[in-house]
Amino acid sequence: MRRAVAARGLRWIIIGLGILSLAWGQVRIKDITTIENAQQIPVVGYGLVIGLNGTGDRSSGNRGAVFTVQTISNMLERFGITVPKDYLRTRNVAAVMVTARTTAFGRVGSNFDVTVSSLGDATSLEGGVLLVTPLLSNTGKYYGQAQGPVTIGGYNIQTDAGEKIRKNHALVGRVPNGGNLETEIPNQEFVLDQPIRLLLSEADFNTAARIADTINGKFDPTVQAEGAPAEMSTGPALARSAGVVELTLPETITSQAEVVYFIAQVETLRVQTDVEARVVINERTGTIVAGGNVVISEVMISHGNLTIQTKKRPVISQPGAAFSNAGKTVVVPVTDTQVTEEDATVSILPDRTTVSGLAAALNEMGVKPRDIIAIFQAIKKAGALNAKLIIM
Repeated sequence: MRRAVAARGLRWIIIGLGILSLAWGQVRIKDITTIENAQQIPVVGYGLVIGLNGTGDRSSGNRGAVFTVQTISNMLERFGITVPKDYLRTRNVAAVMVTARTTAFGRVGSNFDVTVSSLGDATSLEGGVLLVTPLLSNTGKYYGQAQGPVTIGGYNIQTDAGEKIRKNHALVGRVPNGGNLETEIPNQEFVLDQPIRLLLSEADFNTAARIADTINGKFDPTVQAEGAPAEMSTGPALARSAGVVELTLPETITSQAEVVYFIAQVETLRVQTDVEARVVINERTGTIVAGGNVVISEVMISHGNLTIQTKKRPVISQPGAAFSNAGKTVVVPVTDTQVTEEDATVSILPDRTTVSGLAAALNEMGVKPRDIIAIFQAIKKAGALNAKLIIM
Protein backbone atom coordinates (compact mmCIF):
# COMPACT_ATOMS: atom_id res chain seq x y z
CA MET A 1 0.00 0.00 0.00
CA ARG A 2 2.78 2.44 0.92
CA ARG A 3 4.60 1.56 -2.29
CA ALA A 4 1.55 2.36 -4.38
CA VAL A 5 1.00 5.66 -2.59
CA ALA A 6 4.64 6.67 -3.04
CA ALA A 7 4.59 5.77 -6.73
CA ARG A 8 1.30 7.60 -7.21
CA GLY A 9 2.76 10.69 -5.51
CA LEU A 10 5.81 10.54 -7.78
CA ARG A 11 3.53 10.32 -10.78
CA TRP A 12 1.67 13.51 -9.84
CA ILE A 13 4.96 15.30 -9.13
CA ILE A 14 6.27 14.48 -12.60
CA ILE A 15 2.98 15.42 -14.27
CA GLY A 16 2.87 18.66 -12.26
CA LEU A 17 6.34 19.61 -13.41
CA GLY A 18 5.28 19.08 -17.00
CA ILE A 19 2.15 21.22 -16.57
CA LEU A 20 4.14 24.01 -14.90
CA SER A 21 6.70 24.03 -17.70
CA LEU A 22 3.89 24.54 -20.21
CA ALA A 23 2.19 27.18 -18.07
CA TRP A 24 5.32 29.24 -17.66
CA GLY A 25 5.86 29.52 -21.42
CA GLN A 26 7.91 32.57 -22.24
CA VAL A 27 10.54 33.98 -19.91
CA ARG A 28 12.26 37.33 -19.65
CA ILE A 29 15.58 37.77 -21.41
CA LYS A 30 17.17 38.93 -18.14
CA ASP A 31 16.36 35.57 -16.54
CA ILE A 32 18.31 33.52 -19.09
CA THR A 33 21.20 35.86 -19.96
CA THR A 34 23.90 37.97 -18.34
CA ILE A 35 25.74 41.05 -19.56
CA GLU A 36 29.34 40.39 -20.58
CA ASN A 37 30.61 43.30 -18.46
CA ALA A 38 28.90 41.97 -15.34
CA GLN A 39 32.06 40.50 -13.84
CA GLN A 40 31.79 38.44 -10.67
CA ILE A 41 35.28 37.72 -9.39
CA PRO A 42 35.77 34.60 -7.21
CA VAL A 43 37.57 35.45 -3.98
CA VAL A 44 38.85 33.34 -1.11
CA GLY A 45 40.22 33.97 2.38
CA TYR A 46 41.41 32.21 5.54
CA GLY A 47 39.93 33.22 8.88
CA LEU A 48 38.63 32.26 12.30
CA VAL A 49 35.12 31.63 13.59
CA ILE A 50 34.82 32.36 17.32
CA GLY A 51 32.10 32.00 19.94
CA LEU A 52 31.51 28.26 19.44
CA ASN A 53 30.14 26.21 22.32
CA GLY A 54 33.02 23.73 22.59
CA THR A 55 32.55 22.54 18.99
CA GLY A 56 35.66 24.16 17.50
CA ASP A 57 39.03 22.71 16.49
CA ARG A 58 40.97 20.64 18.97
CA SER A 59 44.12 22.38 20.17
CA SER A 60 45.90 19.46 21.84
CA GLY A 61 47.09 16.01 20.93
CA ASN A 62 48.76 14.72 17.81
CA ARG A 63 45.57 14.99 15.78
CA GLY A 64 44.70 18.55 16.70
CA ALA A 65 44.49 21.44 14.21
CA VAL A 66 47.91 23.03 14.73
CA PHE A 67 47.25 25.89 12.31
CA THR A 68 44.29 27.04 14.42
CA VAL A 69 46.52 27.47 17.48
CA GLN A 70 49.13 29.32 15.41
CA THR A 71 46.50 31.66 14.00
CA ILE A 72 45.07 32.45 17.45
CA SER A 73 48.55 33.14 18.81
CA ASN A 74 49.40 35.44 15.89
CA MET A 75 46.11 37.31 16.29
CA LEU A 76 46.64 37.87 20.03
CA GLU A 77 50.16 39.20 19.39
CA ARG A 78 48.69 41.88 17.11
CA PHE A 79 46.67 43.06 20.11
CA GLY A 80 49.76 43.11 22.33
CA ILE A 81 48.99 39.84 24.12
CA THR A 82 51.72 37.21 24.14
CA VAL A 83 50.60 33.68 25.02
CA PRO A 84 52.80 30.61 24.44
CA LYS A 85 51.17 28.24 21.97
CA ASP A 86 51.48 25.32 24.38
CA TYR A 87 49.13 27.11 26.81
CA LEU A 88 46.31 27.59 24.29
CA ARG A 89 43.53 25.07 24.98
CA THR A 90 40.35 26.32 23.35
CA ARG A 91 37.49 24.55 21.61
CA ASN A 92 35.53 27.73 20.97
CA VAL A 93 37.46 28.67 17.80
CA ALA A 94 37.51 27.04 14.35
CA ALA A 95 39.73 27.75 11.35
CA VAL A 96 37.67 28.27 8.19
CA MET A 97 38.03 29.03 4.51
CA VAL A 98 35.84 31.87 3.24
CA THR A 99 34.70 31.78 -0.40
CA ALA A 100 32.51 34.20 -2.36
CA ARG A 101 31.90 35.94 -5.67
CA THR A 102 31.76 39.71 -5.88
CA THR A 103 28.52 41.31 -7.02
CA ALA A 104 27.96 42.13 -10.69
CA PHE A 105 28.70 45.81 -11.46
CA GLY A 106 29.85 46.14 -7.86
CA ARG A 107 31.42 49.33 -6.59
CA VAL A 108 33.51 50.08 -3.53
CA GLY A 109 31.22 49.57 -0.56
CA SER A 110 29.02 46.91 -2.19
CA ASN A 111 28.11 43.96 0.01
CA PHE A 112 27.83 40.28 -0.98
CA ASP A 113 27.23 36.93 0.70
CA VAL A 114 30.15 34.72 1.72
CA THR A 115 30.35 30.99 2.42
CA VAL A 116 32.27 29.74 5.46
CA SER A 117 33.65 26.16 5.50
CA SER A 118 35.45 24.40 8.35
CA LEU A 119 39.13 23.65 7.68
CA GLY A 120 40.06 21.75 10.84
CA ASP A 121 38.33 19.12 12.98
CA ALA A 122 35.48 21.24 14.37
CA THR A 123 32.15 19.49 14.85
CA SER A 124 29.85 22.48 14.30
CA LEU A 125 29.94 26.19 13.39
CA GLU A 126 26.59 26.86 15.06
CA GLY A 127 26.43 30.22 16.81
CA GLY A 128 29.88 31.33 15.62
CA VAL A 129 31.03 34.75 14.43
CA LEU A 130 33.51 35.20 11.59
CA LEU A 131 36.37 37.56 12.40
CA VAL A 132 37.61 40.07 9.82
CA THR A 133 39.00 38.02 6.92
CA PRO A 134 40.82 39.48 3.87
CA LEU A 135 39.45 38.25 0.52
CA LEU A 136 41.86 37.67 -2.38
CA SER A 137 41.47 36.59 -6.00
CA ASN A 138 43.34 33.66 -7.55
CA THR A 139 46.11 36.10 -8.54
CA GLY A 140 46.52 37.28 -4.95
CA LYS A 141 44.91 40.69 -5.50
CA TYR A 142 43.06 42.10 -2.50
CA TYR A 143 39.39 42.87 -3.17
CA GLY A 144 37.77 43.24 0.23
CA GLN A 145 37.04 41.65 3.57
CA ALA A 146 34.36 39.59 5.28
CA GLN A 147 33.03 39.33 8.81
CA GLY A 148 29.80 38.71 10.71
CA PRO A 149 27.66 36.02 12.37
CA VAL A 150 27.54 32.63 10.66
CA THR A 151 24.20 31.02 9.89
CA ILE A 152 24.08 27.29 9.16
CA GLY A 153 20.35 26.47 9.24
CA GLY A 154 20.88 23.35 11.35
CA TYR A 155 22.67 21.82 14.33
CA ASN A 156 24.94 18.96 15.32
CA ILE A 157 24.58 17.67 18.89
CA GLN A 158 26.69 14.88 20.39
CA THR A 159 26.40 13.67 23.98
CA ASP A 160 29.09 12.07 26.15
CA ALA A 161 27.22 8.77 25.83
CA GLY A 162 27.78 8.77 22.07
CA GLU A 163 24.30 9.85 21.00
CA LYS A 164 24.18 12.11 17.95
CA ILE A 165 21.42 14.36 16.64
CA ARG A 166 22.12 16.28 13.46
CA LYS A 167 20.05 18.49 11.19
CA ASN A 168 21.58 19.64 7.90
CA HIS A 169 25.35 20.09 7.55
CA ALA A 170 26.76 22.10 10.44
CA LEU A 171 30.31 22.59 9.10
CA VAL A 172 29.41 24.94 6.24
CA GLY A 173 27.54 28.21 6.77
CA ARG A 174 26.90 31.60 5.22
CA VAL A 175 27.33 35.19 6.30
CA PRO A 176 24.60 37.19 4.50
CA ASN A 177 26.04 40.45 3.16
CA GLY A 178 29.18 39.64 5.14
CA GLY A 179 31.56 40.57 2.32
CA ASN A 180 32.50 44.17 1.60
CA LEU A 181 34.10 45.22 -1.70
CA GLU A 182 37.03 47.60 -1.19
CA THR A 183 38.75 47.49 -4.60
CA GLU A 184 37.16 48.87 -7.76
CA ILE A 185 36.47 46.23 -10.42
CA PRO A 186 37.69 47.51 -13.82
CA ASN A 187 36.04 47.37 -17.26
CA GLN A 188 32.44 47.79 -16.12
CA GLU A 189 31.66 50.83 -18.26
CA PHE A 190 30.01 50.41 -21.65
CA VAL A 191 31.85 51.59 -24.77
CA LEU A 192 29.26 53.29 -26.96
CA ASP A 193 30.85 52.37 -30.29
CA GLN A 194 31.16 48.67 -29.41
CA PRO A 195 28.38 46.07 -29.27
CA ILE A 196 27.05 44.74 -25.97
CA ARG A 197 27.09 40.95 -25.60
CA LEU A 198 24.35 38.95 -23.90
CA LEU A 199 25.67 35.62 -22.59
CA LEU A 200 23.10 32.81 -22.40
CA SER A 201 23.00 30.81 -19.18
CA GLU A 202 22.28 27.66 -21.21
CA ALA A 203 23.79 27.76 -24.69
CA ASP A 204 21.20 26.88 -27.32
CA PHE A 205 21.03 27.92 -31.00
CA ASN A 206 17.23 28.11 -31.10
CA THR A 207 17.03 30.24 -27.96
CA ALA A 208 19.77 32.58 -29.19
CA ALA A 209 17.99 33.05 -32.51
CA ARG A 210 14.67 33.73 -30.79
CA ILE A 211 16.27 36.33 -28.52
CA ALA A 212 17.71 38.15 -31.53
CA ASP A 213 14.39 38.01 -33.41
CA THR A 214 12.45 39.29 -30.38
CA ILE A 215 14.80 42.24 -29.88
CA ASN A 216 14.78 43.10 -33.58
CA GLY A 217 10.99 42.99 -33.60
CA LYS A 218 10.84 45.47 -30.73
CA PHE A 219 13.36 48.11 -31.85
CA ASP A 220 13.95 50.05 -35.04
CA PRO A 221 14.63 47.51 -37.82
CA THR A 222 16.75 50.07 -39.68
CA VAL A 223 19.49 49.75 -37.04
CA GLN A 224 22.00 47.31 -38.50
CA ALA A 225 23.83 44.92 -36.22
CA GLU A 226 27.58 45.30 -36.55
CA GLY A 227 29.05 42.62 -38.82
CA ALA A 228 25.67 41.20 -39.86
CA PRO A 229 25.13 40.20 -43.53
CA ALA A 230 22.75 42.40 -45.53
CA GLU A 231 20.06 39.73 -45.67
CA MET A 232 20.10 39.50 -41.85
CA SER A 233 20.22 43.23 -41.10
CA THR A 234 16.76 43.49 -39.59
CA GLY A 235 17.59 45.09 -36.26
CA PRO A 236 20.27 45.80 -33.62
CA ALA A 237 20.58 42.18 -32.38
CA LEU A 238 22.61 39.39 -33.93
CA ALA A 239 23.06 35.83 -32.62
CA ARG A 240 26.79 35.21 -32.89
CA SER A 241 26.69 31.68 -31.50
CA ALA A 242 24.60 29.39 -29.32
CA GLY A 243 25.74 31.30 -26.25
CA VAL A 244 26.22 34.92 -27.41
CA VAL A 245 23.82 37.56 -28.75
CA GLU A 246 25.31 40.91 -29.72
CA LEU A 247 23.49 44.24 -29.43
CA THR A 248 24.54 47.23 -31.53
CA LEU A 249 23.64 50.45 -29.73
CA PRO A 250 21.56 52.93 -31.75
CA GLU A 251 23.35 56.11 -32.79
CA THR A 252 20.91 58.15 -30.71
CA ILE A 253 22.46 56.75 -27.51
CA THR A 254 25.24 59.07 -26.38
CA SER A 255 25.60 58.43 -22.61
CA GLN A 256 25.90 55.63 -20.08
CA ALA A 257 22.50 56.49 -18.63
CA GLU A 258 20.84 55.95 -22.02
CA VAL A 259 22.60 52.57 -22.31
CA VAL A 260 21.06 51.55 -18.98
CA TYR A 261 17.53 52.38 -20.17
CA PHE A 262 18.14 50.56 -23.48
CA ILE A 263 19.33 47.38 -21.72
CA ALA A 264 16.42 47.61 -19.27
CA GLN A 265 13.98 47.53 -22.19
CA VAL A 266 15.79 44.56 -23.73
CA GLU A 267 15.83 42.55 -20.52
CA THR A 268 12.06 42.81 -19.99
CA LEU A 269 11.28 41.29 -23.39
CA ARG A 270 9.94 37.73 -23.25
CA VAL A 271 11.07 34.79 -25.40
CA GLN A 272 10.22 31.11 -25.67
CA THR A 273 13.23 29.08 -24.59
CA ASP A 274 14.20 25.80 -26.21
CA VAL A 275 15.65 23.40 -23.66
CA GLU A 276 17.08 20.01 -24.53
CA ALA A 277 15.38 16.93 -23.09
CA ARG A 278 17.03 15.95 -19.82
CA VAL A 279 16.51 13.53 -16.97
CA VAL A 280 18.48 14.48 -13.84
CA ILE A 281 19.02 11.83 -11.17
CA ASN A 282 20.50 12.25 -7.70
CA GLU A 283 21.34 8.76 -6.48
CA ARG A 284 22.24 9.93 -2.97
CA THR A 285 18.78 11.31 -2.25
CA GLY A 286 16.70 9.29 -4.71
CA THR A 287 15.52 12.44 -6.51
CA ILE A 288 14.43 12.31 -10.16
CA VAL A 289 13.60 15.40 -12.24
CA ALA A 290 12.53 14.99 -15.87
CA GLY A 291 11.90 17.79 -18.36
CA GLY A 292 8.69 18.11 -20.34
CA ASN A 293 10.43 17.29 -23.65
CA VAL A 294 11.50 13.80 -22.58
CA VAL A 295 10.11 11.14 -24.92
CA ILE A 296 10.58 7.36 -24.59
CA SER A 297 10.59 4.95 -27.51
CA GLU A 298 8.85 1.56 -27.42
CA VAL A 299 10.33 -0.50 -24.62
CA MET A 300 9.41 -3.36 -22.26
CA ILE A 301 10.03 -3.02 -18.52
CA SER A 302 10.09 -6.00 -16.17
CA HIS A 303 10.46 -5.46 -12.45
CA GLY A 304 10.60 -8.00 -9.65
CA ASN A 305 12.09 -8.19 -6.15
CA LEU A 306 14.21 -10.99 -4.76
CA THR A 307 14.77 -10.71 -0.99
CA ILE A 308 17.25 -12.93 0.87
CA GLN A 309 17.14 -12.62 4.65
CA THR A 310 19.60 -14.42 6.91
CA LYS A 311 19.05 -14.63 10.65
CA LYS A 312 21.44 -16.04 13.23
CA ARG A 313 20.03 -17.25 16.56
CA PRO A 314 22.03 -18.74 19.45
CA VAL A 315 21.35 -22.30 20.71
CA ILE A 316 22.64 -23.18 24.19
CA SER A 317 23.93 -26.76 24.65
CA GLN A 318 24.28 -27.99 28.24
CA PRO A 319 25.67 -31.28 29.65
CA GLY A 320 23.25 -34.01 30.62
CA ALA A 321 23.67 -33.71 34.36
CA ALA A 322 23.82 -30.49 36.30
CA PHE A 323 27.24 -29.60 37.74
CA SER A 324 28.77 -32.63 36.01
CA ASN A 325 32.33 -32.75 34.79
CA ALA A 326 31.31 -34.68 31.70
CA GLY A 327 30.90 -31.58 29.59
CA LYS A 328 30.41 -27.82 29.54
CA THR A 329 27.83 -25.34 28.40
CA VAL A 330 28.35 -24.27 24.77
CA VAL A 331 26.59 -21.54 22.76
CA VAL A 332 26.16 -22.67 19.13
CA PRO A 333 24.85 -20.20 16.49
CA VAL A 334 22.26 -21.59 14.10
CA THR A 335 21.66 -19.83 10.79
CA ASP A 336 18.15 -19.55 9.36
CA THR A 337 17.98 -18.35 5.74
CA GLN A 338 14.72 -17.29 4.05
CA VAL A 339 14.29 -16.41 0.40
CA THR A 340 11.28 -14.36 -0.71
CA GLU A 341 10.70 -13.64 -4.38
CA GLU A 342 7.85 -11.44 -5.55
CA ASP A 343 6.15 -11.96 -8.89
CA ALA A 344 7.69 -9.84 -11.62
CA THR A 345 5.52 -7.18 -13.22
CA VAL A 346 5.87 -6.53 -16.94
CA SER A 347 4.79 -3.31 -18.64
CA ILE A 348 5.13 -2.49 -22.34
CA LEU A 349 5.35 1.20 -23.25
CA PRO A 350 4.26 2.27 -26.74
CA ASP A 351 6.43 4.41 -28.98
CA ARG A 352 6.69 8.17 -28.21
CA THR A 353 5.65 7.72 -24.57
CA THR A 354 5.92 10.87 -22.45
CA VAL A 355 7.12 11.15 -18.87
CA SER A 356 3.55 11.07 -17.58
CA GLY A 357 2.97 7.81 -19.47
CA LEU A 358 6.07 6.31 -17.90
CA ALA A 359 4.93 7.52 -14.47
CA ALA A 360 1.60 5.77 -14.96
CA ALA A 361 3.35 2.54 -15.95
CA LEU A 362 5.70 2.66 -12.98
CA ASN A 363 2.74 3.41 -10.72
CA GLU A 364 1.04 0.21 -11.88
CA MET A 365 4.23 -1.74 -11.19
CA GLY A 366 4.50 -0.22 -7.68
CA VAL A 367 8.20 0.59 -7.84
CA LYS A 368 10.11 2.79 -5.41
CA PRO A 369 12.13 5.90 -6.34
CA ARG A 370 15.41 3.99 -5.97
CA ASP A 371 14.15 1.36 -8.39
CA ILE A 372 12.96 4.06 -10.79
CA ILE A 373 16.54 5.35 -10.98
CA ALA A 374 17.75 1.91 -12.05
CA ILE A 375 14.90 1.68 -14.58
CA PHE A 376 15.79 5.04 -16.14
CA GLN A 377 19.42 3.95 -16.45
CA ALA A 378 18.38 0.68 -18.07
CA ILE A 379 16.07 2.49 -20.51
CA LYS A 380 18.95 4.78 -21.48
CA LYS A 381 21.24 1.80 -22.04
CA ALA A 382 18.56 0.20 -24.22
CA GLY A 383 18.54 3.32 -26.40
CA ALA A 384 14.88 4.06 -25.72
CA LEU A 385 15.33 7.21 -23.64
CA ASN A 386 15.43 10.14 -26.07
CA ALA A 387 16.98 12.53 -23.57
CA LYS A 388 20.26 13.29 -21.88
CA LEU A 389 20.63 11.34 -18.64
CA ILE A 390 22.51 13.34 -15.99
CA ILE A 391 23.54 11.56 -12.79
CA MET A 392 24.58 13.83 -9.92
